[in-house]
Amino acid sequence: MQIVFDIAARRAELTPDKIAFTEVETGKQLSYAELNARACRFASWLQGQGIGSGDRVAILCLNTTSFFEILFACGKLGAILVPLNWRQPAPELLPVVQDAAAKLLIHDAENAAVADALNLPLLSLAGYEQAVAASTSDNFDTAWPADRIWYMLYTSGTTGKPKAVIQTPGMAYANAINIGQAIDLTSADTTLNYLPLFHTAGINLHTLPVLIFGGSVQVLKKFEIDPVMAALQNGDCTAFLGVPAIYQAISLHKDFATADFSKVRSWSCGGAPLPITLIELFARRDVLVCNGMGMTETGPTVFLMDRAHAKAKIGSVGKPQILAEVRVVDDHDAPLPHDHAGELQIRGPGVTPGYWNNESATKSAFTRDGWLRTGDVARRDANGYYYIVDRIKDMFISGGENVYPAEVEIVIYRFPGVLECAVIGVPDEKWGEVGCAYVLPQPGGSVDGEALRVYCRENLAAYKVPKHIRIIEDFPRTAAGKVQKHILRSRFSETPS
Repeated sequence: MQIVFDIAARRAELTPDKIAFTEVETGKQLSYAELNARACRFASWLQGQGIGSGDRVAILCLNTTSFFEILFACGKLGAILVPLNWRQPAPELLPVVQDAAAKLLIHDAENAAVADALNLPLLSLAGYEQAVAASTSDNFDTAWPADRIWYMLYTSGTTGKPKAVIQTPGMAYANAINIGQAIDLTSADTTLNYLPLFHTAGINLHTLPVLIFGGSVQVLKKFEIDPVMAALQNGDCTAFLGVPAIYQAISLHKDFATADFSKVRSWSCGGAPLPITLIELFARRDVLVCNGMGMTETGPTVFLMDRAHAKAKIGSVGKPQILAEVRVVDDHDAPLPHDHAGELQIRGPGVTPGYWNNESATKSAFTRDGWLRTGDVARRDANGYYYIVDRIKDMFISGGENVYPAEVEIVIYRFPGVLECAVIGVPDEKWGEVGCAYVLPQPGGSVDGEALRVYCRENLAAYKVPKHIRIIEDFPRTAAGKVQKHILRSRFSETPS
């Protein structure tokens, strides 16, 4: 049996007095010794409530240091933490908590009403503090099975029943190595924890890797542009990860043109590729943003562009990191040569063993020889750099020709006045499917749909030019900031062109 070690316990031995966490809003600080001691006390309290190995503990809260104390407490017991999406109402969370069959739901004050509607035994964060204060610490095994379930992250469930992606201690260490060597992470680094904790990036990019390396984490309850801008300038964040919507918000901030970003040494983007126009905008501020790629199922880090080639290889997500193996295959899972587009498949110690309580989903997600099917179309160039072409499910066929929306979006982003865009395939009597471009103009600006269509005709093959162009005020998004194209598809038939 392969083992890894309790991160909190080991860091408490190695650097007990180093500050692990600081809460931005309250100024509360937590050393590694305090982090481990509080996690031990809560693990002991859970044990006293009859919660043990394999039992599920749900949590519904905004970002807080308590989340990570509880995460480590569950790890010490072998219990399984289930973070819930605080953006979802109770009816959407009910299938999740029913699937998880949690024995306890921990919640903060902001989510008390939703928690109360989920029909589970409850513990507020105020009650959590009382439990920690009243509990005594027991000795817990610091050697953890690498493949033991530590926590589970539920997918959005947009295509059916939500699926719980299993996360293990071994995956956490593999991710730390992958992202750590990619950005040269050290104990001198700090990161800003602001992405939601029910999402893999909120936990793993870069909080758990920074803790493993012995750095410090600034915790912000949720994304707010002013404190994020402050952290990027005052030294509270040397390694930053954002999704495209976050970089967009930074670029629109009133202080963007004059802000001093020199204290941030690593800028990366995940969730979706950062548009070239934004990459170029940040580059003019001497900020080199490196696109990466990963999934909840991969822990998540698989790719990250290296700074040395970021300008020469704009649009690439880089090469696979040291503990990730990838291949691009055809419809029969046969590897393709470079510059041929096919499905991206991944394997390695950072990949999930599967989905909780869902054998059929696990089986369909992997090939017979253990490769994870990503559902992404990718290609590799002659130098070994990878490009994500699009999602397989987003591709549509117009007049017998394959259209990858991402290729069309790259062109639209170049059109003056466009802040953001998304292209989907929609039904058409003549061509089977055609493109529909949803366009968000820059603040205070406008976009002429017909002029944009002419621009597309000048820069794209005819079958790729969107037949429909719709100007919108905002996009439906996931918690990670991704545009929800399935909602755009459902809206298409409801509104006129």
